[in-house]
Amino acid sequence: MSGMTDIVFLLLIFFMITSTLIHPTALKLLLPKSSHQTSAKPLTTVSITRDLQYFVEDQPVDFNDLERVLQERIGNNPEVYVSIHIDKSVDVEYLVKVLNITKNNDYKVILATTPE
Repeated sequence: MSGMTDIVFLLLIFFMITSTLIHPTALKLLLPKSSHQTSAKPLTTVSITRDLQYFVEDQPVDFNDLERVLQERIGNNPEVYVSIHIDKSVDVEYLVKVLNITKNNDYKVILATTPE
């Protein structure tokens, strides 16, 4: 019986450690579909919800502060990828505003999509 409790505790520790490695996003967005996916790993994510709220990771950010927050998080590293998660119902002009910020700071961009 003591052997079984050891196995249960080891499994519990294993699942606790592996669950911390997963980075779930708390924002529910309907992303556009694409047949091409990238394998690059972004340093941070910018999300735009259906009601035009901006988030860096899971923290809400006013659009006027978005560039400053990204600069604080990324710094001057030009080899960093920023992943943009935008709800598919949001107009393209809001995406372009974020793309302009990334272009001005020479950040590389990944547009998040769901597989077809």
